[in-house]
Amino acid sequence: MTQFLRIEAYMTRIALWAAIAFLLIAVALAIFQVTTRFAFGRPSTWSEVITRSAMIWSVFLGVAPAFREGTMIALEFIQTTLPRKLGLGLYLLAMILTLVFFGILFWQGLLMTERVASQTLAALQISIAWVYAALPIGSVFIMVAVLGCMIRAAHGDWPRPEGDEPTRIGVQS
Repeated sequence: MTQFLRIEAYMTRIALWAAIAFLLIAVALAIFQVTTRFAFGRPSTWSEVITRSAMIWSVFLGVAPAFREGTMIALEFIQTTLPRKLGLGLYLLAMILTLVFFGILFWQGLLMTERVASQTLAALQISIAWVYAALPIGSVFIMVAVLGCMIRAAHGDWPRPEGDEPTRIGVQS
């Protein structure tokens, strides 16, 4: 298990740095697009397409580190008000459902990537499959991160407010 967690940490770090790189590319090209459009009156035909593609990659790669760090939006209210074991069970169920969702997204993303391989991006002569590949590749990174979350949770490290006892609604300390 520790070997898997090391691999998961390494893969998540790669996903994070790649997401940051794609975000920087998107920002730089968006600035370029605005400059050429409004300062020179001659908009770039290719920068908008690459900006959008880089944003897609950034999002799909950025979800894995978000899961690992526990920063995905979650409704932890119910989970944290339950007794510890029941709350952990609910957390693990949510992670299993997340794995199922991203497993389906992986499979469908792979099929879609293959389906559009012969199409090219507007203003560029490269396959649109490079953009669609963000779905299956991002899904792999996400599923590895979610499995890491599940393993850590099974060993006692899962999102929980301070203290082991469930929060009591309406009870004053």
